[in-house]
Amino acid sequence: MKILVLTLWCLVPVGLLAYHYGPGQEKMVLDDAAVLLDGAKTQATAGDWKAAITGYEDTLAKLPKDRVTESRRIRLELAKARMEAQQLPKAREELSALSDELAQDPNAPAGLRDETLATLASSRFYMTYLMKLEGLPDSEWESEIEAARQEQKLLTQRASESGDNTAAKKHADDLEASIKLARMTPEELYGKAIPKQCSGCCSGKCASNKPGKKPAQKAKDGRGAGAGAPLDGEGS
Repeated sequence: MKILVLTLWCLVPVGLLAYHYGPGQEKMVLDDAAVLLDGAKTQATAGDWKAAITGYEDTLAKLPKDRVTESRRIRLELAKARMEAQQLPKAREELSALSDELAQDPNAPAGLRDETLATLASSRFYMTYLMKLEGLPDSEWESEIEAARQEQKLLTQRASESGDNTAAKKHADDLEASIKLARMTPEELYGKAIPKQCSGCCSGKCASNKPGKKPAQKAKDGRGAGAGAPLDGEGS
């Protein structure tokens, strides 16, 4: 019996080492990622978008590759932060890639899929707004706002079918705003406050085109990344 107890006692350090370099190591990595993510969320809540972006990027770098759903959620929050930090074109690109991934994955959470699609549609709205301000021709922005309208229409339909009337109304309102934006001329936008998501940005196509007349007032509104810009020039 003494030999058995002694043998088991000697095996304890081996077991601890196996845990440390196995499941224990993964837990340490996840704990580190959780700390980084909490910090990024705090910075986002405080409106320090550049710090939040760094935090989200660091979290993604630390997160194990098999944590797909968590990674996608963080990528969505990262794109939202970019929209608030005057990085609209990059956010639009990342949202498109993420939305495609989620649409092709039958196991992706429906809530995350639809929230990503709604945010993508919002980024398209702001990109259209920006391109109109830059004086780009209709051929440059028409496909963007049309894609936004189709996405918002789909989201309205999904929300209605699921009985979520609040979400359906929001998506319908966003759809109406996109339709109004498509009909507006650059001159009609010049006298309005520039949405924060468009301020300080370049669509990426403005370098090879002569920019349109710039608004004299560069006021910012406080709307979040998931909402369309107010077309009456008033923040909400």
